Amino acid sequence: MLGGTEFVGRAVAEAAVTRGWEVTLFHRGRHQPPPGVRSLHGDRTAPDGLAALAADPGGWDAVVDTWSAAPRAVLDAARLLRGRAARYVYVSSRSVYAWPWPSLDGDARAGGLVEGARADAEHTEYAEDKRGGELAAVEAFGEADSLLVRAGLILGPRENVGRLPWWLARIARGGPVLAPGPRTLPVQFIDARDLAGWLLGAVERSLSGPYDLIGPPGHSTMGELLDLCVRVTGADAELRWTDPEVILAAGIEPWTQLPVWTPPDGELYACAHRTDVSRALATGLVCRPAAETVADTWRWLTEIGGTPELRPDRTPPGLDPRVEAEVLAGAAGTQGAVGGVPGTTPQEAASDD
Repeated sequence: MLGGTEFVGRAVAEAAVTRGWEVTLFHRGRHQPPPGVRSLHGDRTAPDGLAALAADPGGWDAVVDTWSAAPRAVLDAARLLRGRAARYVYVSSRSVYAWPWPSLDGDARAGGLVEGARADAEHTEYAEDKRGGELAAVEAFGEADSLLVRAGLILGPRENVGRLPWWLARIARGGPVLAPGPRTLPVQFIDARDLAGWLLGAVERSLSGPYDLIGPPGHSTMGELLDLCVRVTGADAELRWTDPEVILAAGIEPWTQLPVWTPPDGELYACAHRTDVSRALATGLVCRPAAETVADTWRWLTEIGGTPELRPDRTPPGLDPRVEAEVLAGAAGTQGAVGGVPGTTPQEAASDD
């Protein structure tokens, strides 16, 4: 496991240990690794940063890599491990698709990949970096021995982007809460632990090639998700469901300032919450109820004191309380569902791993 001490990587490492696998983590040592693993330390961005991995005599059935920056780091590690590991699994992102991303509501133009990515590139943009990481894995291991996991929105305990933690913290404060409508809007996400379970099963089955990985469409709704946040926090919070038109007119950015949510019936909504995951379901994907994801995330937040450490390469999500109060004050009587409103840019809809 390259990484393995945070969010998705940690979920994979913990799941592998639970299955009785022997797990080696190559990481920088900045975070405590999960119990039951063997650690090698190094910084893959530094000169000779892979020295500990190069000197280790071990061989592995599979390598799992969640890297999100310069593709060159993936290429260096994959080349080093070629011949010492049977399969290279790269946790990528649906952001590697050219806009609009393929969806159940898409057309024949969707499904192409971003242009300009290179396996040996330095850090540029998230989508190009992830696509470059895919190219690096395939270049070193070949298509038959590489697995590309194109993840959508990932939630769950230890989330280091902060989307579900923000909603939980906001609702825990209580009072009127700006709830983006419609309440029945289906949303699509995957718990990091379910991603890990599918990934390890895919390794056991020697799957290869790209897979879109996220929970099935309609796995939950905005109403269920926020109701669950109220329930697990026990807060005295009042969800005030507000029309998408009102939210957008206030200049609030979907997905970033109101995490998870995008306006219904728009291109962004189709791409983020209408993904075809039939191949993943047919190859063993099982997703736990949203109630478990929300409850376990709240339990983790309370254990760490309520403030998670967020990734430094992402803008923290969430809405300024003053903006929320202004919108709520002016939105009386506007509850309901309004369709056909525009979404945000593809960059603001990037998924996370």
